[in-house]
Amino acid sequence: MYYVVVVLVVLFLSSLKQINQYQRGVKFTMGRFSGIMEPGWRLLIPVFQTYQKVDMRIKAVDVPDQKAITRDNVSVTVNAVIYYKIADAAKAIIEVENFYYAISQYAQTTMRNIVGEATLDELLSGREKIAERIKEIVEQETTAWGLQVKNVELKDVSLPELMERTIGKQAEAEREKRAVIINSEGELAAASNIAKAAEILSANTGALHLRTLQAINDISSDQSNTIVFVTPAEILRSFDGFAKKIIEKKE
Repeated sequence: MYYVVVVLVVLFLSSLKQINQYQRGVKFTMGRFSGIMEPGWRLLIPVFQTYQKVDMRIKAVDVPDQKAITRDNVSVTVNAVIYYKIADAAKAIIEVENFYYAISQYAQTTMRNIVGEATLDELLSGREKIAERIKEIVEQETTAWGLQVKNVELKDVSLPELMERTIGKQAEAEREKRAVIINSEGELAAASNIAKAAEILSANTGALHLRTLQAINDISSDQSNTIVFVTPAEILRSFDGFAKKIIEKKE
């Protein structure tokens, strides 16, 4: 009797399985799928029933470097990371042998194909669109495997060294062009302001004289400078008019 009890206890303990909160158990009875085991302690009939645990948490697949040629015939090396989770534990076990390996391989081929459909400019400036396109295609295929793709991110896009130098020169030329445009706009604004100032000063002879005297005063503050000043004709004419008025008063 004692041995019978011991055997029953051993059988009971061997049939008791623990499923963690982040897991699901895919149960098979005599080789056929018979249900999903929820988290907690679950009983299995030894010999007749088996199970396989499935991790339901989000996983990250690092897609290794893939060499591809863009639509405009530029050789690039691209890598990415795919975030996915299992939406249907039964399909993930029954429909595909190794879902982790399968999604990694499918993502590699998809990434090469999508990069081949884009130009280099589209690839460099529109990473989000390329990644979203990869996500759509991978998710469309892997849904039948019980997987749900959460996100795809392009980590790096590497170019040949010669192409990197070419792009660097192009960027430098663009910066120089922008600097010339900004400088010319500044000169245009300065010339416009000087023209306006000259127009205002020419409209008032006294203002022009005061500005001239102010400029002389500013220059003379530095004693190390030798100043050669040419008297404007307008000033001479003003002195001529002033002298005529003095002579008229004396007469």
